[in-house]
Amino acid sequence: TYIGSLLVSVNPYQELDIYTVTQMQLYRGVNFFELPPHLYAIADNAYRVMCSEYNNHFILISGESGAGKTEASKKILQYYAVTCPTTEQLQTVRDRLLLSNPVLEAFGNAKTLRNDNSSRFGKYMDIQFDFKGAPVGGHILSYLIEKSRVVHQNHGERNFHIFYQLLEGGDKDLLGWLGLERNPQKYAYLIE
Repeated sequence: TYIGSLLVSVNPYQELDIYTVTQMQLYRGVNFFELPPHLYAIADNAYRVMCSEYNNHFILISGESGAGKTEASKKILQYYAVTCPTTEQLQTVRDRLLLSNPVLEAFGNAKTLRNDNSSRFGKYMDIQFDFKGAPVGGHILSYLIEKSRVVHQNHGERNFHIFYQLLEGGDKDLLGWLGLERNPQKYAYLIE
């Protein structure tokens, strides 16, 4: 639901068919309250106001663990990737921003009681647009919010995904150089 220019959304914990290219086109350029509340409406409104006022704008995504903040930010980035003016160089920048997210997630996501892939870090994403409204750059600043997870997890939770991925996929020489063994059960601070 909308509350003024705010959108309150709920993570349904399942895929819904509401984040398609068809939906993106439906919300593109439409007055804010003409269609039902949607992330794409928020993204489109912020973009159009930025272009018309030549002003910086931001979208703040907030919520408790498992609320869907990371997914919402990905959907907004995808919206801009599809709806903003593009060139081949800009497509490369967009692809880097969108494709870097899974790598960042491996380093900062972990299994929690509420979510098997819960982000344990905060993110500040900055997308820069030129005077024509085309994205020309951006960066993602991440900051770890759960450093204690490295040595302690609550019952039923796990360390950061990257540790398990390293144990599973790292070659023998790398693991030896790092002083690691492949079996995560060998690490007392990882087992329940």
